[in-house]
Amino acid sequence: MLTFTKRVLIGRPLANAEQEHQRLPKTIALATFSSDAISSTAYATEEILFVIAGGASLALGLNKLVPIAGVVALLLAMVVFSYRKTIYAYPHGGGSYLVSKDNLGELPSLVAGASLLVDYILTVAVSISSGVAAIISIPSFRGLAEHRVPACLALVALVTVMNLRGIKESGKVFAVPTYIYIVGLSGLLIFGLARSFFGHIDPVPFDPHASEAALTGGSIGLFLVLRGFSSGAVALSGVEAISDGVPAFRKPEAKNAATTLVTMAVILGTLFFGVSVLAHHLHPFPSHDETVISQMTRAVFGEGPYYWILQFATAAILVLAANTAYADFPRLSSIIARDGFLPRQFGNRGDRLVFSNGVVFLGGAASVLIIAFGGITSALIPLYAIGVFTSFTLSQAGMVVRQRRLREPGWKSGVAISGVGAVATFIVALIVGITKFAIGAWVPIVVVPLIIVLLKTIKKHYVSVASALEITPAQVPMEPARHTFVVLVSRVHKGVVEALNYAHSLRPDHLVALHIAAEEGEHEEIHRQWAEFGFDVPLEIIDSPYRELVAPVEQYLDELDARWDNDRITVVIPEFVVGIRSASNILHGQSALGLKLALLGRPNTIVTSVPFHIGATNGQA
Repeated sequence: MLTFTKRVLIGRPLANAEQEHQRLPKTIALATFSSDAISSTAYATEEILFVIAGGASLALGLNKLVPIAGVVALLLAMVVFSYRKTIYAYPHGGGSYLVSKDNLGELPSLVAGASLLVDYILTVAVSISSGVAAIISIPSFRGLAEHRVPACLALVALVTVMNLRGIKESGKVFAVPTYIYIVGLSGLLIFGLARSFFGHIDPVPFDPHASEAALTGGSIGLFLVLRGFSSGAVALSGVEAISDGVPAFRKPEAKNAATTLVTMAVILGTLFFGVSVLAHHLHPFPSHDETVISQMTRAVFGEGPYYWILQFATAAILVLAANTAYADFPRLSSIIARDGFLPRQFGNRGDRLVFSNGVVFLGGAASVLIIAFGGITSALIPLYAIGVFTSFTLSQAGMVVRQRRLREPGWKSGVAISGVGAVATFIVALIVGITKFAIGAWVPIVVVPLIIVLLKTIKKHYVSVASALEITPAQVPMEPARHTFVVLVSRVHKGVVEALNYAHSLRPDHLVALHIAAEEGEHEEIHRQWAEFGFDVPLEIIDSPYRELVAPVEQYLDELDARWDNDRITVVIPEFVVGIRSASNILHGQSALGLKLALLGRPNTIVTSVPFHIGATNGQA
């Protein structure tokens, strides 16, 4: 049943030879790797308004909106230029992590890697919660506000399953809503700005009861402007995704990835700046009950078909923005795992040629965040931007070092732009950390160093294991002087006979059967059975008044070790199997499993199971 369910949800396994066919064309890759960045146009402007209008009047906040958006767009251009060079320099993916590793050293690379891993987890949490917020903004769905968290978790599960099916399949499904959103939002901006500049349009009706930020007084200081800028800078989240996932593109990978990056930047910059300009004219108010995009669409088109199409497309792309993280987190974690800083399971490909352990871990971690923060986007945003700009800074600084070292054609202009970009993104990271420290930015500031400690601990473990496994010809140990087999016996049955025959076939130096007696009177019965069958194997019985199995067995093995030096003991456990997939297995005790786990840490001890299959041709039960 589990296998059938897995095949229905995930699909048939894909062979390694099919990996080339899973690569993405530019049209699908744009939707897969850019949905996070493009989706930020649905909430970045709103986040600016939440901050600057919440600390002053809405009118003053709107006056600062367009200049802030312009600075963010300029910053976007610098970052994209630098990452375009990164794509050509590192066509095997890895982005900021590999750039930092090759040019800045291990610690900076771990900072970049940890920041990106945290960023991708937050991307899923923020995008899903934003998508649910867009759905709740539709009047007919306002009642879902009470079920915000369950709705978020359901969508996380849906996107997780889709990504377990493979990056190409999920990309095809998610591309349609992405392009509908781009076209729909472009139509809103074109028609709305045209009416604003060349016609007439009424601003969004002011409802002071619907907005927490609609204050009538106050002033905007530098600190508030910087904090608003740091909120709007989340529009750059996801820009690094394409550089992380270059190997997923069709050949020529680097060229296609670079083209997609520039296309994404043009779409993102145009839409984000356009939304901010339109908001300046329509005066929407930030609210947890209705998004700014929803308010402006109603003001421009009313609540007709266009409104519904754009709202559902907005909700869809916000949810699907998580797909960018699902495309990159597993790939990045596999690269870090390959270097030994994450469990090696993250480097394993699943049935559908995706790094499925990373996909599942990402979904679980994002779900925990959603529950912890109640699915509120504005509560998650302060945790978000600092990791993004930390990785931006390290990537561009690494490219400066690389270009100065290699001195390839055009390196001076590249150094200048990457250098300015590194300084700018570092300043933004400081702004985010300072202005939002008290409202949540302290979390990644604390968490990232803890993750780095964890990564180094994992690496230390793998290094120590590798060192322990190293051997030279001179270190090859001599063969053990004695090899003793101990066959565990609960009672005489077909499985015990199979185990004794197996042990005899290996011709050990010493063979003994061991029975652990948990009840009084067992001695006589087990001796009677042993004599009846005429086994030529000595039987030893140990009483266990506390009905334990592991402790008496370990004590007996210790006694054997004390008798002979340089010995090796094999414990043989007869096990009967009623069917691997049979639910009736739960009706039988699992004492053998517990014993095997306990003896696993015992030196010079081998544990082997001899299965007897119930219902087999040569042994009907």
